[in-house]
Amino acid sequence: MKQLNTLEEKIALLENLGVDNLVIHPFDKEFSRLTAEEFVKEVLVDTFKVKKIIIGHDHRFGRNRTANIDDLIAFGETYNFDVEQISAQEINEVSISSTKIRNALIEGSIELANNYLGYNYSLTGIVSKGKQLGRTIGYPTANLKIEESYKLIPSNGVYIAKSIIDETTVYGMMNIGIRPTVDGTSQTIEIHFFDFNKDIYNQKITISLLKRIRSEQKFESIDGLKAQLGLDKMAAQDYISQL
Repeated sequence: MKQLNTLEEKIALLENLGVDNLVIHPFDKEFSRLTAEEFVKEVLVDTFKVKKIIIGHDHRFGRNRTANIDDLIAFGETYNFDVEQISAQEINEVSISSTKIRNALIEGSIELANNYLGYNYSLTGIVSKGKQLGRTIGYPTANLKIEESYKLIPSNGVYIAKSIIDETTVYGMMNIGIRPTVDGTSQTIEIHFFDFNKDIYNQKITISLLKRIRSEQKFESIDGLKAQLGLDKMAAQDYISQL
């Protein structure tokens, strides 16, 4: 199953929320075989001396995910710690889940996914050189190479996006797809930043997706593609002007 965030992105989100300390434990064979009570006693109680745990309503833990919130509350009474349960979060009477968020991204409904998440879905990667076709038609792009194969990539199409580069917010339009007009065969992620001309090759950047403009399509000619890019840019800039 594809993940919504890479480990690096999760760390950044937690840091922005004000978390002071974060512990990342390798999920190896030995760790995976701990029973629920062994995990609670050896890790939470003996190692971290927990006094209170805040946990999601549907969280399961322990070997084969056999324990639930009720078991954790019982362990809390045994080992003297409190448990606070986070109820299911709802928007417009719709219960939010990672599955609903994934489905929205797969369908290209980025605004719905962002609404569920409470923040803009983002892609983080290294800027690499492509075939530089965009430069020849007036729309130079930065190719984003994402190293983590488990990261969920939204549906192919053209998106309005933004990034923070050198502490400055820059906006642009991003294409996710195979570039059928130029007989592309593999998926690429390319963003054209507006009013931006810095060299950012080999830099790691994070791009936040704001809105999907349209699906990817094949044009009869490069001129047809160029004309559509002009319309996409106008639509993107109109949207950005209203933020």
